[in-house]
Amino acid sequence: MDNYFVKMYTHPEVVEAVTRKVCEFYLEANERFFEKAGKEVDGFFFGNDFGTQLDLLVGPDSFDRFIMPWFRKFTEQGHAHGHQVILHSCGSIHKVVDRLIDSGVDALHPLQAKASGMDAADLAKKFKGRISFMGGIDTQDLLVNAGPDDIRREVKRVLGLLGPDLVVSPSHEALLPNVPPENVKAMSDAAMKISTK
Repeated sequence: MDNYFVKMYTHPEVVEAVTRKVCEFYLEANERFFEKAGKEVDGFFFGNDFGTQLDLLVGPDSFDRFIMPWFRKFTEQGHAHGHQVILHSCGSIHKVVDRLIDSGVDALHPLQAKASGMDAADLAKKFKGRISFMGGIDTQDLLVNAGPDDIRREVKRVLGLLGPDLVVSPSHEALLPNVPPENVKAMSDAAMKISTK
């Protein structure tokens, strides 16, 4: 991965060629899948992490040049088949959420709550009503170390900020083994109770 990032500056044409080859493969694979799946698919989930805890893996200019054109093509492809498009990326990606919205992404997953600029309050100020969110309940600390009452309060806070366009879930793509089951239940119960009011 380091070589890919370095070559964005030293050999941009190589990065463009390799990225094109990989993404064209996935565009074709997606087409075949969508044709076979027909109406059995509700949404198209794609992506990869392009943020760290503190910032983007590459600057916005490189993101625009090497990554966004392909995100746009994947988004258009999903919409052409009648699917809502959900983009996955962990990390601090708030600097490019406007670009993702402009490309037609319908929902962003998983809202890494402890990453810089990714708290529900920050995201609500800039993006509420323009994109849906999935996640937002901190898995790095809160779900691991807090009690059920703290979890319920956080679910209420996050839903209050980002609802109704929010699917409450952990701030990473999976629940880690060190999350107590009672905290998972508290998150789920609170989300159901608050969202059905």
